[in-house]
Amino acid sequence: MVDVSLAKKVLQTEAAAILDLVKRIDGSFSEAVALVRDCRGRVILTGMGKSGIICRKIAATLSSTGTSAFFLHPAEAVHGDLGVIRSEDVVIAISYSGETEELTRVLETIKRLGAGLIAITGGMQSTLAQSADVALDCHVSEEACPMNLVPTASTTAALALGDALAMSVLVEKGFQPEDFANLHPGGKLGKRLMRARQLMHGGETAPVVALDAAMREVIYTMSSKGLGMTSVVDADHRLVGIVTDGDLRRKMAVTPDIQSLTARDVMTSNPITIVPETLAVEALALLERRKITSVVVIGADRRVLGVLHLHDLWRTEMV
Repeated sequence: MVDVSLAKKVLQTEAAAILDLVKRIDGSFSEAVALVRDCRGRVILTGMGKSGIICRKIAATLSSTGTSAFFLHPAEAVHGDLGVIRSEDVVIAISYSGETEELTRVLETIKRLGAGLIAITGGMQSTLAQSADVALDCHVSEEACPMNLVPTASTTAALALGDALAMSVLVEKGFQPEDFANLHPGGKLGKRLMRARQLMHGGETAPVVALDAAMREVIYTMSSKGLGMTSVVDADHRLVGIVTDGDLRRKMAVTPDIQSLTARDVMTSNPITIVPETLAVEALALLERRKITSVVVIGADRRVLGVLHLHDLWRTEMV
């Protein structure tokens, strides 16, 4: 059997490296958050090797939470790509030693352009740290590598510090769940955070009949709209009830001549409703809890805005 003691030690070492960062969250970290929060341009992440991989992940996290960010390879930067950096940008440079040659070569240009510079480094006396507007200390006492050579705990610490920075900026900017949904329309979580107004059948596609509508019109509307129900409104277009397939079946069992009735005679009064800002996940929970397939979406004056069907939620891959 394979000895797993090293694996456990790796996790313990990396966890300890992250926990050791907590006491370094100080005024410098606050300055870094403010720099990113107030950035009028883009946030540019740059680093070589494994630090570059960490940069790409932090850039992705920032972009997904409302801060425009991208990765710039420092070696390519000094061969023509420095032109992407502008004075209103903030550069976050990651280098554990703080002396990575490719990275130090771009520092002069960053400073000359007047872009902000945040360093994430284990060398607080390094060229990178001394050149930065703000330097964040991510040094570790040891790597998780048994030879203490392969970047492991140090890259984990840098990533955790970047996540802490991104999440702090998120809060400072007032980023909300609906903002996340707008930036993640293709993701399952983003779809769960969509609003009823984005998914409902509204306008001409909404099944609506008048209170005195004949059963012929009621049945036609339910069939043509394809939702197995229709909302019923008064003269002011305010919701007063709904007619479902179940309502029709129950009425037919006691009234053979159903065609002589109107929507008023068949409808269920005071139906369950939601407002257009209701989250999709909340609407789904309501439908499942009440064991219904459709819910009417109304405005503040009880005017019908649309109908949300269970199938609309299924199509979002929420379930």
